[in-house]
Amino acid sequence: MTNQTLKLRRIGIDTYHENVAYLHRECAIYRAEGFQALSKIKIGANGNKILAVLNVVDDDSIVTPMELGLSEQAYTQLNANETSLISVDHAERPASMDAVRRKINGERLILEDFVAITQDIAESRYSKMEMAAFLVSSGQNSLDRDEVYFLTKAMLQSGQRLNWSESLVADKHCIGGIPGNRTSMLVVPIVAAHGMLIPKTSSRAITSPAGTADTMEILSEVNLPPDKLHDIIREHRGCLAWGGTARLAPVDDMLISVERPLGIDSQGQMVASILSKKLAAGSTHLLIDIPVGPTAKVRHMRQALALRKLFEFVGDQLNIHLEVIITDGRQPIGNGVGPTLEARDVMMVLENNPKAPEDLRQKSLELAGRVIEFDPDVRGGRGYAIARDILDAGRALDKMNAIIQAQGAITIDFTPGKHCFEVKAHNSGIITAIDNLQIAKIARIAGAPIDKKAGVDLIHKTGYTVTEGDIIYRIYAEFMSDFTFAKNLVTQNNGYTINTINPSP
Repeated sequence: MTNQTLKLRRIGIDTYHENVAYLHRECAIYRAEGFQALSKIKIGANGNKILAVLNVVDDDSIVTPMELGLSEQAYTQLNANETSLISVDHAERPASMDAVRRKINGERLILEDFVAITQDIAESRYSKMEMAAFLVSSGQNSLDRDEVYFLTKAMLQSGQRLNWSESLVADKHCIGGIPGNRTSMLVVPIVAAHGMLIPKTSSRAITSPAGTADTMEILSEVNLPPDKLHDIIREHRGCLAWGGTARLAPVDDMLISVERPLGIDSQGQMVASILSKKLAAGSTHLLIDIPVGPTAKVRHMRQALALRKLFEFVGDQLNIHLEVIITDGRQPIGNGVGPTLEARDVMMVLENNPKAPEDLRQKSLELAGRVIEFDPDVRGGRGYAIARDILDAGRALDKMNAIIQAQGAITIDFTPGKHCFEVKAHNSGIITAIDNLQIAKIARIAGAPIDKKAGVDLIHKTGYTVTEGDIIYRIYAEFMSDFTFAKNLVTQNNGYTINTINPSP
């Protein structure tokens, strides 16, 4: 290694959970060490060290030959400043890649393999290409139940684990796949108003148009430091925050950053992701919602039952009280699909607005009731009535408003995207099916969840009788390019099945 050092330069680029460094092609260290673009390098400053993926540039306005540039995440992680002198060296390949290669070849991994892999990922030793190799190698149906348990345990060990010193810490999670299914934002204030502790830390959307954290961000801050998160939960008995800043199973967030663009969401990785996050948040009792439907993530009852058994097996191994409920996933829940529209639906339910989507209200009450029944003082079957009374009396709304204020209220604007396209029925008849995947895809193409005002607003759902030309839903987008793509997608398939009503003989 050469003894030369470089000046640090902060490059204002968000590389999303990946450390990236920038060296000029004429840099003496770059030329002497024989670095290559996209190779891993080790960077040191003031006794701190990080690993980063190297990008090589030819533009002096980005970095000069005497500078090393760092992306936003890498700059923060190195904990240096622009007066610091930087050393650069080759990084060793992560030893755990041997285990990944064995998995690619179809071998079964042990706990120590998964611990080594997750440690290397947590320490930024893996590039996104290497993480993708791990995800694909352990994708659909290639992890047995013991490997799922090993992966969950390893991910849990990768970050902090909260301890609330209470015998009952509740949580609820839906495996996803149903657009608009924003029940957590109703379950949390209802359960917290009952007095139970429910620290809801959520991930952002992976393949859907919105996650709980994306939608809650319409109402309040969700990127909360651990100390503030802890204080809010202690005072208000609940929260609705993003789990990333709390470093709860941080490897999960790093893997999600790769899963999202690849559209990967295999069952074994999903179980490990959910349970590691819930256990890290200190949960002792967990309700899992598995929606089943022809266009849901889980399409058949036998698949749902197998997934329930997998959740129960891993939950038993990790000593968490876990219940799984299988719900109707044949169509979207609520009317809005996309952060702003979903947040609007949630607040309408909390406010007992007569125009609030009834299916979202009813499903939320059922789930909240099941969580409330974790309380040993609540008789079985009484949870729903308790949840309904809390919602009807306005106590859930009061609790939600208190949580919003504590997390940091944002000026609420439920106005959807400025570009609107009305999708109309092609024929008269009864709506018999709505394709969850297609509606979600349309909302994503329109810009959700990155553009929070983008999405789909459903006007009619299954069981409704429509006349040709009736509006069945509206698409909203912020940018014309997204708007055009979404409209083109709708012309191919609008996601609705409308069966013609045959006249009586």
